[in-house]
Formats: sequence, structure tokens, C-alpha cells
Amino acid sequence: MSKVTIIYWSGTGNTKTMAEFIEAGAKSKGSEVVLKEVGEATIQDIEQADVVALGCPSMGDEILEESEMEPFIEEIKNYVKNKKIVLFGSYGWGDGQWMRDWEERMLSYGAVIQLDCIIANYEPDEDKKEECVELGKKIAQ
Repeated sequence: MSKVTIIYWSGTGNTKTMAEFIEAGAKSKGSEVVLKEVGEATIQDIEQADVVALGCPSMGDEILEESEMEPFIEEIKNYVKNKKIVLFGSYGWGDGQWMRDWEERMLSYGAVIQLDCIIANYEPDEDKKEECVELGKKIAQ
């Protein structure tokens, strides 16, 4: 089984909910899972994982949260080359441009984006929760 690390930032709790459903899916397949808020995460969390799931909502003009998530992504850019990464998050407006930008950025750092990113409009509905569980199961293998 793979070691899965899930690191997220959540303002309203929507992205945290998504992270918890991804965690549940990965654990259901027997994976060792580390779930951390980004403020508690370290480079070692990235290095020690087989798969890393990063979650952040869209902020402002469709950008990553700037005080914690943005600096963390900048900090790990030299540690994600050839690392399997999945991205997730919620948004309240726009069309998901922040996620497309984030995906391109991670690819430019050499990360391997294994699966489609998951975005939820506001609070994840039952379908999005199930998508998160399924994502967790897929990254656990």
C-alpha cells in the first residue's frame, strides 16, 4: 500500500471536508495516511509520501491562499519532481482557473499529476464527496 499525505488549507471548512473524504477513501484501501493543515506540514511530509494530495480553495481573483498555502507550494517546488500529486479544493466564483493554474505550476516543477483534480462549488455535495472518496481509493493503490 502507498503512503498518502494530504495537506490542505481551508477557510470555511469546505476544503477540509474534501480532505477528510479523500483520507477516508485512502484508509479504506489500507493506506497509511497523514492528514495535515498546511501550517503544520513540512518538506519531510512531501519526501516521505508516495502520493501527495494538496488542497486549497480559490481565493481573491482565483489564486491560492497567500499567507500559508502559497509559501508552502513555493517551499516544496524543488521536492516534487517525479512525485505523484493530486490537487483539490473548493471555490465560490469563477470557473476553476486557479486549479488549472495550480496544476500547470506543479507540472512545471516536475510533479506527476496522476488523476483529474477535484473542485467543488462551495460545500461539496454528495457527488463531490463520493468523488473525493474515490480519489482517495485510487491514490491508495
